[in-house]
Amino acid sequence: MKAVLALDQGTTSSRAIAFGHDGRILASAQQEFRQIFPRPGWVEHDALEIWSTQRDVAALALGRAGLSAGEISAIGITNQRETTVLWDRRTGAPVANAIVWQDRRTASACDALRQAGHERLFAERTGLVLDAYFSGTKLAWLLDNVPGARERAERGELAFGTVDTWLAWNLSGGAVHVTDVSNASRTLLFDIHALAWDEELLGLLRIPPQVLPKVIDSSGIVARTRCEGLPEGLPVAGIAGDQQAALFGQACYTPGMAKNTYGTGCFMLMNTGTTAPASRNRLLTTVAWRKAGEVRYALEGSVFIAGAAIQWLRDGLGLIGKASEIDALAASVPDAGGVHFVPALSGLGAPYWDPRARGTIVGITRGTTRAHLARATLASIAFQSAELLEAMTADCGLPLKELRVDGGATASDLLMQTQADLLGVPVVRPKVVETTALGAAYLAGLATGFWKDEAEIASLWARDRVFEPTRSREEAGRHLAEWKRAVERSRDWARD
Repeated sequence: MKAVLALDQGTTSSRAIAFGHDGRILASAQQEFRQIFPRPGWVEHDALEIWSTQRDVAALALGRAGLSAGEISAIGITNQRETTVLWDRRTGAPVANAIVWQDRRTASACDALRQAGHERLFAERTGLVLDAYFSGTKLAWLLDNVPGARERAERGELAFGTVDTWLAWNLSGGAVHVTDVSNASRTLLFDIHALAWDEELLGLLRIPPQVLPKVIDSSGIVARTRCEGLPEGLPVAGIAGDQQAALFGQACYTPGMAKNTYGTGCFMLMNTGTTAPASRNRLLTTVAWRKAGEVRYALEGSVFIAGAAIQWLRDGLGLIGKASEIDALAASVPDAGGVHFVPALSGLGAPYWDPRARGTIVGITRGTTRAHLARATLASIAFQSAELLEAMTADCGLPLKELRVDGGATASDLLMQTQADLLGVPVVRPKVVETTALGAAYLAGLATGFWKDEAEIASLWARDRVFEPTRSREEAGRHLAEWKRAVERSRDWARD
């Protein structure tokens, strides 16, 4: 066996990466797919396009690596979490577009549950806040708004899943309907302490249990491939939501270790071991992974718009031709010139959880240029992450020694230095920054013996560059306070 193949199904693209024994990339392939915006605040994907692009890049990565089926030890899946798919069990056809995690259409439903006094129950059972971000209210919306869906679901004709479930179903030719514990913990339907679907929460959201997948470990053989376009019989042996996979790929196996992923959104997770601490600062308590029946938990802070703000500068405003141009443009000015961009393009995540916040730019003067806006956009990613760490430290009481980082935006040295300056701790970029896919590969490879244990994996992790803080804590505090003033201007703007 020469490789493990990771399927990294993200919000804007599907990727496949083949990893060798040393944890290095042998070959990869990536394909973007359509973002569908039917109404303001609504975000959808074509689930069939998700599947076709993921299957095609998997085949392409295998071809580029020159790997035969017999040389692949396992396939691991990692995925955009919370995005909700509902399909016909017989035909495999989705009954509607997938509702993406960024979608805000169920904000009023969450308000109603909150006003009815259910917020504490959801928090205690699921570790989550009542927000449109999560899958449960999205699924309820589909059952209520797709003609005949509720009746068909109650008859057992329909299947629900997050993207991991959808991919496993298609990879196996419809043989398995499963999700792992990390993805299940993002639905508002799963008791993270009992590690089971919760009947009371299902009742509150009117979800028929017949529609739900079986919950499995994050590491273990669950299916074998049986689909057009890929070799038959490859073991699907690892599944984890993208952020939990990145925590695993960053070798954050000890409580108190943390990573931040800079992708479409920005997600900071801290390993809390076998305990599931309740957050006092509106962070999430989530299942990190389960292996051989042993569960690990994490505290998580979620920023909805990070790299997506750079995409908006490119596609929405035309300020840059490609995302990689932002670093040079932002570095052409010494600072943002007093400009703050709050990228609440899909509301605000932790610690605000304000679905009605909207994107706001403040501090514009006649001297403001596109370079200032580019710099403010990079800074907004660092500011949002700094607020997450502030809340996380207050919750767990453990001072962070270093922050391990990954994701596409870590290629920006300016962003990484800005982040270190705001946090006051070293920011460490590893040699392999595709740690989301790497985590999925590790979970799958452990299940098939490609890697022996976590100690072997931890020995493969290597630093590329360390960004040391250069600002005083007083200066960083002043900048963060100014950022928070800008955030307040964006709050509670939209109305139903």
